[in-house]
Amino acid sequence: MSALESALDFKELQYRFAAHLRDPEAHPGLPGIEDRRLKIYRDLFFNNIENILATGFPVIRRLLGRSDWLHLVRRFYAEHESHTPLFSEIGREFQRYLQARAERGCEDPVFLVELAHYEWVELALSLDEHEIDAMDLDPAGDLLAGAPVVSPLAWLLEYRFPVQRISVDYQPTLAPELPTCLVVSRNRRDEIVFTELNPLSFKLLEVLKANPGVTGLDVIEALIGALGPSDAAAMKNGAAEMLERFRERDIILGTQ
Repeated sequence: MSALESALDFKELQYRFAAHLRDPEAHPGLPGIEDRRLKIYRDLFFNNIENILATGFPVIRRLLGRSDWLHLVRRFYAEHESHTPLFSEIGREFQRYLQARAERGCEDPVFLVELAHYEWVELALSLDEHEIDAMDLDPAGDLLAGAPVVSPLAWLLEYRFPVQRISVDYQPTLAPELPTCLVVSRNRRDEIVFTELNPLSFKLLEVLKANPGVTGLDVIEALIGALGPSDAAAMKNGAAEMLERFRERDIILGTQ
């Protein structure tokens, strides 16, 4: 046998071994290796993935129960083709797998994809490399006269389901009429904080993020012009108070 033929045979052996580890029910073990030895590898690889996902998605794990959870992780392990070697990206790949299952019409809970994203966000934001303390701004600046700086570690989230409330005792089957608006942020103490927003505060942050360099007063007045509230003065005062509350939580870092 030539060196090339030997290399090709070894590569084929690796593919067969990996296929067996991922899905032993569909791919038999390798000839000449007793199943007791293969089981050590099967358990080691699967348990590593399951432990990572159980840590990243504790709510989903509790909702499904042990049997359904292990079945879901097993199908992810067997079916999903990941394109990253990073352990920190496994949660993101799991979320993508759930989205693909939903698109195929699998009978998962209707809120599962959004709940997975909500749980994944906490890890993703904890790994975000933005250094907010190094930003050039005035932390005590006037938020109306100056241009508020929204933290790059403040992510706006909008869901059909109230994902922050989902639990074993609350599992909605229909989406509410109004969406759930949240901002998840990492403050200067590196704490991850989820804050529920009303539609006005969500829109205020959304416009601020989309228009850096515009004064807080100009943004508020633009919102008043677009929404046409019955009491413009009350809305202006309320929006100004929101800006200050956002600063207290490091969602707004100051002004430029």
